[in-house]
Formats: sequence, structure tokens, C-alpha cells
Amino acid sequence: MVEVKIKDSELQKAAEKDNDAFVGIFIEAIKESIGGELNADSMNELNADQITLLAWDILHEEVMDGGLIQLIHNGYGGFIYRNPTDKAFRNWGITDLYRWINRSHGLYMAHHEEIEQDCTDQEFMSLYEKFPQFDDFDDAFVENEEQWISDIAHYIDAHIEPGQGTIKGESTFARIVE
Repeated sequence: MVEVKIKDSELQKAAEKDNDAFVGIFIEAIKESIGGELNADSMNELNADQITLLAWDILHEEVMDGGLIQLIHNGYGGFIYRNPTDKAFRNWGITDLYRWINRSHGLYMAHHEEIEQDCTDQEFMSLYEKFPQFDDFDDAFVENEEQWISDIAHYIDAHIEPGQGTIKGESTFARIVE
């Protein structure tokens, strides 16, 4: 397992800013600890909570940028839908996100092969017209995104334990140091 560290002073600044910054500092620290790339080898170096947080980051970035079609086309559908990502969020108490992933799973299974194919930019853009059933899920994600980030921030915060000496605290996500 890699050791993920966050300076307490940086964590405090992020926490004062907003939930995005607070969650983001953990995401960036985890990414940094694995050389910036999540792959089969680096996943073996992380715990389940760290992997789930990186799954959130991928899901969030892709869906907010181009929706589920972009997420699937860019090859991340399998990571989200073929792993217990939904159940991990349910275990974190974020049941609405669990339900969103669970309900959109059928669309992924029905259309991922066609969406994942290499295509031109024009062909990619036509996927949005071809598969309008993804629109409701994209809209629901945007509508709930702020609440889900807040829920994730609260989950992380609830899992930081005070430490001794120069260690400010431990969490399943990172070690908080002075």
C-alpha cells in the first residue's frame, strides 16, 4: 500500500474554501501517490475507499464534461459499472448516487459496445442524438452533483481520526501530517 499524505494546513485551507476543494485535496493526494495514473497496478496499492474516491473523480469529471456517453466512450464505463462502485457509495451512505449508477447500468450494458467504438468527432457527437435516453441521467447527475460532493466530503471528514505527535490524524483516504 502506498502512503498518502496531506498537510494539515493545506487540508484546513481546502476545508475553509468549499466541499469541492476539500474532496479535491484527497483526490489529488491519492493520484500523486500513484504517479497520477489509475491502472491495474496502482489499484493494488490503494484501499477500497481510495479507489471509490477516484471512481467518483472519474465519474464526476466525465459526466460533468460530456455526460455518460463521454464516460463510456472514453473507456470508463467498465470501471464504473463492472465494479461494485454503486455498492461502495451505498456503503458510504450516498444512496441516491448508488441508485443513479444502478439505474443507468442497464443503458450501459445495452449500448456500451457501440458507444465505445472508435469514431470521428462528428460520429461521436451523433451518439448524443442516437441515445437520448442518457439525457435524463446526465440531467439528474448535474442536479445532484453538489449534494453528492457534500455527502462525500462529510464521509471523508467523518473518517479522519485524531493522531499522536506530528501525525494530525489518520483516515482511510490519507494520513494528515503537520
